Amino acid sequence: MFLAEDIMTVSTISVSKNNNVKAALDLLAEHNISGLPVIDEKKKVVGIISGNDILRYSHQKNVLPKTSSSFWVSPYTESDDIAVIRSGFEVLHRTAIEQVMTKKVFTVKGDTPVSDVAKLMISKTINRVPVVDDAGILLGIISRADLVKFMAGTES
Repeated sequence: MFLAEDIMTVSTISVSKNNNVKAALDLLAEHNISGLPVIDEKKKVVGIISGNDILRYSHQKNVLPKTSSSFWVSPYTESDDIAVIRSGFEVLHRTAIEQVMTKKVFTVKGDTPVSDVAKLMISKTINRVPVVDDAGILLGIISRADLVKFMAGTES
């Protein structure tokens, strides 16, 4: 039987809850990932922040004005609209991660069977599950991509 610790990514990229959204965006872009765990000073998992969380928050706060139905900024976009967009991004970048992150995090322990991890991801409609120790300290993460790689490499 394969366990979470057998397939988790150990070199987990995470972000501190004390950072701002810009720090999260930079990590997501730099590492080409869609979400990451949010940790406190003791490396305990306190949330997850994803591209979806950031987009949802941006929409709720009207960070991007709807100047057209396509949302494209073209060479013909009014300079006032560009200033509003730039201002919206500056506000978003300064926003605390705690305001944007998903606070209800589903985690697993290292000895959780991989099949249970897959069931959790399906039942909760989540894309990543942090792997933690008994104190909630981040040990690794399992993404849907990790599950796919595992299934592709496992012989029946």
